[in-house]
Amino acid sequence: MVTILLIAALAALGVAANATVVTEPVAYKSGDTALEGYLAYDDAIQGKRPGVLVIHEWWGLNDYSKERARQLAQMGYVAFAADMFGKGVVTTDPAEAGKLAGQFRENWLQGGRKLMRDRAQAGLDVLAKHPLVDPTRLAAIGYCFGGTAALELAFSGANLAAVVPFHGGLTAPDPADLPNIKARFLILHGADDPTVKPEAITALQDGLRKAHVDWQMVYYGGAVHGFTNPANAGSTSPAVMYDAKAARRSWEAMTAFFDEVLKR
Repeated sequence: MVTILLIAALAALGVAANATVVTEPVAYKSGDTALEGYLAYDDAIQGKRPGVLVIHEWWGLNDYSKERARQLAQMGYVAFAADMFGKGVVTTDPAEAGKLAGQFRENWLQGGRKLMRDRAQAGLDVLAKHPLVDPTRLAAIGYCFGGTAALELAFSGANLAAVVPFHGGLTAPDPADLPNIKARFLILHGADDPTVKPEAITALQDGLRKAHVDWQMVYYGGAVHGFTNPANAGSTSPAVMYDAKAARRSWEAMTAFFDEVLKR
């Protein structure tokens, strides 16, 4: 049922369900951790093209992230859905998802963001080295947990032209990060998302101002956390809910942003 909802929702965004896109699993590593991402591209397009890294929610690399990668491939990008947790590590259990995401929070409290940044960078390295990718035109998008990871990757000074977190956990750059940030930012946020505190938003915006980077933040009225994912249509939590209008508008905003920044 969830898969049917996902296909229908993406079709509403202009995604052809029967479009021909090449997809393949890609094994790679971050340190000693074996990972397996998901590559998607249109092999009818000639020459190098921009690459977009897709970073998953706290559930792991599931069908939703893969569907987004295929959608980006249909738009003319090489898309790589990264694996942040380990090969085959996917769950539908919120308690387990919390533990998987929690390992990054524990690392954070122990002195840094290194684990999250390293895992995201490993995925970006795979994308940048693909022969169809122009490594000077890279972007990262992420959802919820993945939105946080996309921000952290940009803060680390990664070679990104653009970064787009969808309903992400919003963190601020460290002062030491500010001179290194290269990306332009489009932050897509549910105006009524109770999981992100106002002080976190203020800290993020202040950090981006101090970094003197190109940034914009779009709020979607009435939207809460997880508003892009059709699987959240049946959520029993008032903090997490699919919003078809916000999902469509946010994807259109990302599309226009990428047209400006990547398709030069």
